[in-house]
Amino acid sequence: MPFVNIKITKEGATAEQKAQLIQGVTRLLADILGKNPETTVVVIDEVETDNWGIGGETVTKRRKSGI
Repeated sequence: MPFVNIKITKEGATAEQKAQLIQGVTRLLADILGKNPETTVVVIDEVETDNWGIGGETVTKRRKSGI
């Protein structure tokens, strides 16, 4: 039973976009690895940009500085 965890910053991904991600990842695992779509679990975690750090800075700060 594959378990896929997708982490994205919480910046307005729509329900439609998230559904497409879930469908796409499920299809990819079936097509490439032959995994059963009925037992494939996909979880999307949306993380606030203040809680996501890159290079010692939050994503919020990096985006404000244009990085």
